[in-house]
Amino acid sequence: MKQEDIERMKELITTLLTQLNHHAEFLDQETQAIAPSCSLGRVTRMEAIGEQAISAHAQSLNQKRIIGLENALQRIEKGTYGTCIRCQAEIPLGRLELVPEALLCVQCAEKRRR
Repeated sequence: MKQEDIERMKELITTLLTQLNHHAEFLDQETQAIAPSCSLGRVTRMEAIGEQAISAHAQSLNQKRIIGLENALQRIEKGTYGTCIRCQAEIPLGRLELVPEALLCVQCAEKRRR
């Protein structure tokens, strides 16, 4: 991978991390416990609990992506970014642009999915 591509990916990853961390702050607020003293009807309370569960799941997915992107930055620093961890082939730039935290090339990812 060319140095200019690596720099562009580093910038993209940094931007994504900023956005995801901002989103994490919002999700932290959305997953706060619903106070029992809060005057909600039974149905409304159930809806709030359901929304809270959805937000908790979104928070979990968001955190996993943050970890993956932070690991991608570490791989950039080590000089291993863009190399498949399974077959050592270069991961296509198009794949990295769509999934910057990708660890596997398309072929290995397909094999893993089966």
